[in-house]
Amino acid sequence: MNNYHLSGENITKTFRRRIVFKELDFSFSNIGIWGIAGSNGSGKSTLVKIIAGIISPTKGKINHSIEGKKIISESLHDFIGFVSPYLILYDEFSAEENLIYFAKIRGINYNKEKIDLLFNEFLLYDRRNDLLKGYSSGMKQRMKFIFALMHSPKVIILDEPTSNLDAAGKESVYKLIKEQSTDSIIIVASNEENDLSLCQEIIKLEKYK
Repeated sequence: MNNYHLSGENITKTFRRRIVFKELDFSFSNIGIWGIAGSNGSGKSTLVKIIAGIISPTKGKINHSIEGKKIISESLHDFIGFVSPYLILYDEFSAEENLIYFAKIRGINYNKEKIDLLFNEFLLYDRRNDLLKGYSSGMKQRMKFIFALMHSPKVIILDEPTSNLDAAGKESVYKLIKEQSTDSIIIVASNEENDLSLCQEIIKLEKYK
């Protein structure tokens, strides 16, 4: 069992006078797939950034704990894997060089056996030594999944996870989400019906305006 707990209490976010969402409560425990739904501009990316500790809510608080022990914000990156359109990888590095570099930044062991399995899973093994600037947008999206999963995170946050992917790529992502949900908390932020159909519970942001 994951023994991870993630909750939000009275989460409100405003930009100047505009309310993005307000008085949002949620609780995710152990394992499973949860969704965050809303139209473009509804605040999906803002909420997942708050959950990941990238930005702060205007009011309220996010709680992360494992086995009953609170996780401080400075350590959240050890427990969270993040896939998003705005995640930047380095075009001047090869795929594998990117992952080695980020492993050093995180202070984690570079598990080559695990990462080679991920390269195979996402059909990038034969291109792992190519510079990212030669990758298509779909290949870069698949690289972001490898980056997010390389340290076996307890929470996997997927913001628009199937953007830039063809039908085969989407099916690979759906298969991965189902597999990872047996060991991790998965949060899917999307307005795509097929993405959200995987979720056991969905936060609809229009209710919190």
